[in-house]
Amino acid sequence: MATPAKELVPLLDKDGVRLTVEDALATVTLTNPAKRNAQSPALWRALAEAGRLLPGTVRLVVLRGEGKSFSAGLDRQMFTPEGIEGEPSFIELARSGDAELDAAIAGFQEGFTWWRRSDVVSIAAVQGHAIGAGFQLALACDLRVVANDVQFAMRETSLGLVPDLTGTHPLVSLVGYGRAAEICLTGRFVGAEEAVTAGLANIAVPTADLDAATHDLATAILDAPRESVIETKALLRGAADRTYDAQRTAERAAQSRRLRDLAGLGE
Repeated sequence: MATPAKELVPLLDKDGVRLTVEDALATVTLTNPAKRNAQSPALWRALAEAGRLLPGTVRLVVLRGEGKSFSAGLDRQMFTPEGIEGEPSFIELARSGDAELDAAIAGFQEGFTWWRRSDVVSIAAVQGHAIGAGFQLALACDLRVVANDVQFAMRETSLGLVPDLTGTHPLVSLVGYGRAAEICLTGRFVGAEEAVTAGLANIAVPTADLDAATHDLATAILDAPRESVIETKALLRGAADRTYDAQRTAERAAQSRRLRDLAGLGE
């Protein structure tokens, strides 16, 4: 008889976000499929809290959304005069002072910044709609596995806003300025095939295979020694900001650390 899978007790389960951890693998799940995982300030705070709660044993984080859509973007109630209960409306935010408004947006961004930290690798498993804030959340991760029905779109500019949840930097890095500008300024949908071709996604699979493909990618990454993954990720993340010669120097320094560690001579 097969051993039943053990049920994981969430470290966090609130405001549309659930965090579970099993050994070196953490899973962050958006848990409001009835609203297509629409996002709110409470959800962003919960995402930031999930990052703070990650145990030091975690090497890889999978981000996923329940239901047919990964995340359809901002909760439209945020655009109404009354906003979301317990949260300042956009109108109230606009009336605040410069420092207060900047601090509020910086707080929103915190839920999107920790996914690329050096000691973990993050994978977004994306199906259905990933619009606006949903697109930016997927872009916050290191890697993206998408279902064939995925629909990316950056709608902020069409709504009179800008993408401000850390999505512009990775978007330009992945697809280049011209393609990024066209995607953002038109607000059009980007499907699975284009996403893979343009570099937005690493692989596209049938929707039924999304979890399995994500698991396979996670397993392959976890098979590599942790310190070599951390060093390699740091080299790749910093490459765009270094000259060719500076990158060569960084490679030599990283390899020296790895060789000494493997030889038992590390600090």
